[in-house]
Amino acid sequence: MEKEKLPKVGVGAVILDENNRILLVLRKKSPESGYWSLPGGKVDYMETVENAVIREIKEELGVDIEIERLVCVTNHIIQSEDVHYVAPTFIAHITKGRVQNKEPHALEKVQWFPINDIPENITITTDYALKQLK
Repeated sequence: MEKEKLPKVGVGAVILDENNRILLVLRKKSPESGYWSLPGGKVDYMETVENAVIREIKEELGVDIEIERLVCVTNHIIQSEDVHYVAPTFIAHITKGRVQNKEPHALEKVQWFPINDIPENITITTDYALKQLK
C-alpha cells in the first residue's frame, strides 16, 4: 500500500537591510530550481516555525536574525514537481554576522536586490510574500 502523502512545512524570511534591499538566494535544487527565493528551509519535527527560520538562515547564510513579524503563509503547491509545502514567511533583520553562501551545493548565489528591482524568476513563496508587503 502506498504511503499517504502529506504536506511538508517550510519557512522563509524576508530580510531587508537599511538601504531597503532584499536578500534572495538562487536555488540549485527542486522545487523551483533556477529561481530566486527567500532564504529558509524545512521545519524539523518538534521544532517551532520561528526556531526553524532562525536555524535555517544561520545554516544557509551564516548570520543571526531576529524575527519582526509573520508576513503570510503560502500554499506552495506545484503538481508538476509533486511538491506541497505550507510555508509561513517572516520579516526579519540580521543581528549578527556577514552574509555568505554556506550551502553552495543547494544555492547558486546569494545576493541583495533593491526591493523595487528584483529578478523576474522568483519562487511562488517569494512572489506571494512580496505582494503581501505592499
